[in-house]
Amino acid sequence: MLPVFPWDRLEPFGASARAHPDGVVDLSVGTPVDPTPEPIRAALCAAADAPGYPTVFGKPELRESIAGWLRRRLGVTGASADAVLPVMGTKELVAALPNQLGLGPGDIVAHPALAYPTYDVGARLAGATPLPVVDGTLPDPAGVRMIWLNSPGNPHGAVRTLEQTREIVAWAREHDVLVVSDECYIELCWDAQAVSVLHPDVCGDSHRGLLAVHSLSKRSNLAGYRAGFVTGDPAVIRELLAVRKHSGHIVPGPVQAAMTVAFADDEHVAEQKARYAARRAALRGALEAAGFRIEHSQASLYLWATRDEDCWDTVAWFAERGILVAPGDFYGPLGDRHVRLAFTATDERVAAGVKRLHED
Repeated sequence: MLPVFPWDRLEPFGASARAHPDGVVDLSVGTPVDPTPEPIRAALCAAADAPGYPTVFGKPELRESIAGWLRRRLGVTGASADAVLPVMGTKELVAALPNQLGLGPGDIVAHPALAYPTYDVGARLAGATPLPVVDGTLPDPAGVRMIWLNSPGNPHGAVRTLEQTREIVAWAREHDVLVVSDECYIELCWDAQAVSVLHPDVCGDSHRGLLAVHSLSKRSNLAGYRAGFVTGDPAVIRELLAVRKHSGHIVPGPVQAAMTVAFADDEHVAEQKARYAARRAALRGALEAAGFRIEHSQASLYLWATRDEDCWDTVAWFAERGILVAPGDFYGPLGDRHVRLAFTATDERVAAGVKRLHED
């Protein structure tokens, strides 16, 4: 049913990189390494006495905090706490969503051709058919029930324009296709500003047929908390809520308390973004000096690099220097001449990687 887990194929190169005398510089996975902000940790600890079951729908104060963030930071003027559903990390949601919405054999789930692999996996787990769609094109609508957007995108950091997103929404509404927009990097934009699918300039005054998915993993260093949410069309959110009540998909109460604080505070996001900006600039300069071309990479936590060779040859070249990167074909055949580098390593490890690239 499922493809081979892609990261297992990287292990031999990881062993080679770890053999470097100064240790590995692991830029392969976009996992946060900086501390979880203290006010968020304090909220988690304060809520640690939690003997009762939390609700699937989440505490009202959490949903109000999220709705306020959507209005304040993303300009989603129609954001409502009644249409917010907390989830246990957005990878769980991405993998489960087609199944939880009743999709199955005969249904098509479209997704970007160069993309996070879990969009494909979620369709397969439901028994539906995944359909890769090349950027800038629209699929034949026959059989398509859901289409994933991802802007800023993983792995390449590309940002869809407002006009491109508006075109997809209009097409989907015409053909009764649910649009699900994965926007987990939307506060980490560098050279272009991403816009939410729920922004009124994209969808007008209605969220009909639209969902937006957001995560605290990257912007708040909360990957270990498994904290995110989905929002949008109230009818679809109600359907999801009913399914998730039956299946017991519940965000733990202390995590809900931490999320409430995280979405109410913008200062820690700005501080973390500044850290990432410095790492990004250092790595980009070193890569370009070493002969790599950086494509897209306008946002997100990744640099999408190429020197016009097979991506596994590039992975091997980096591994010889003690640097582990992700091969582009993990994300689809269109990535077979690129590698993805995450700038989520510590300042010390990024500096070590930069030094090795300059020494080459």
